[in-house]
Amino acid sequence: MRFHLTETEGRARTGAFDTAHGRVETPAFMPVGTQGSVKAVEHRELEEIGVQIILGNTYHLYLRPGPDVVGKAGGLHAFTGWNGPILTDSGGYQVFSLTELRTIEENGVRFRSHLDGSEHMFTPESVVDIQRALGSDIMMVLDECPPYPSAFEYAKESNELTLRWARRCREHAERQGPMHGQRQDLFGIVQGGTHAELRERSALELVEMDFDGYALGGLAVGEPPEAMYEVVERCESILPAEKPRYLMGVGTPENLLEAIDRGMDMFDCVMPTRNARNGMLFTRNGSLNIRNAMFKADFSPIDSECGCYTCSRHTRAYLRHLFQAKEILALQLATLHNLFFYLGLMRDARDSILNHTFSEWKRTQLQRMNKQSALHTESGRSI
Repeated sequence: MRFHLTETEGRARTGAFDTAHGRVETPAFMPVGTQGSVKAVEHRELEEIGVQIILGNTYHLYLRPGPDVVGKAGGLHAFTGWNGPILTDSGGYQVFSLTELRTIEENGVRFRSHLDGSEHMFTPESVVDIQRALGSDIMMVLDECPPYPSAFEYAKESNELTLRWARRCREHAERQGPMHGQRQDLFGIVQGGTHAELRERSALELVEMDFDGYALGGLAVGEPPEAMYEVVERCESILPAEKPRYLMGVGTPENLLEAIDRGMDMFDCVMPTRNARNGMLFTRNGSLNIRNAMFKADFSPIDSECGCYTCSRHTRAYLRHLFQAKEILALQLATLHNLFFYLGLMRDARDSILNHTFSEWKRTQLQRMNKQSALHTESGRSI
């Protein structure tokens, strides 16, 4: 995989990379389709609003329906009917979130399913093989995600283990090759908590292993936004400019703009879809809770500047009514709007970088989005 750089403004950049199932223009947001679907919306609708790439999760797809089933179908693309690029997370975050249900060993991590309590083992090699069977365009290495805060010594030992696992993933992927006759790229994951020394060591060693792209993991897990941005800045200066940079599980619209300003290319987060299902909608003038009684007779769109289907056809009052009546359509319309908002943010960021107006555009957007609400950083993953 090679990142085709098209323009820069400071550290912010726009470009593209090609996968076996199509090109992805960056900065890019990946809706989370944990179990092979983005909750509350159809693949057709994702295509219509311009989704380029979606994310699946190895942990969940391993437990059900299982890599054997997906593999027999010909991979996730054939199994789900999504024809665009797919990135699969290794499942490391989910496994390590199951604190009471897992044991970390040198060879991998032993864990119990949150579904039925059955015991399983993830090794660097098995995680690669599961993703080979899933047929994703981009695979992620197995990593340990230390909690925040983590003492330096714990974070150091965790980071060393992640680096050893990364090398094993890399070597196994090279030996085995893809399972479904298509190219599969492999990304390394930079860990190290909020410890600058550990992050730098992780980034340097992963670059030496020559992965197809690099991700920053273990962020948006409770640390202050400023700490996250400092980690991003330190790693950006080490990661190669000709490879994609992926900030995992982040985050709010503000987080995304700040990360783009610091040279990141790819993002995923459950926030737009999860918040939508809870009635929290993003607009250019801040977020709003559509369940609020103040919208009962508000016949304006969610966002008057938005061109999504929901805003072009329906009012705040109608959407509030759907939530109050517990209609499934409420979840669908709200999710479409939030995803459209996130994708539009990425598209506008790309355009502003191309036009060398990103700094001013970012300043204006942040002022407007913070006008009515202040969203806090939170994890973009779910167990």
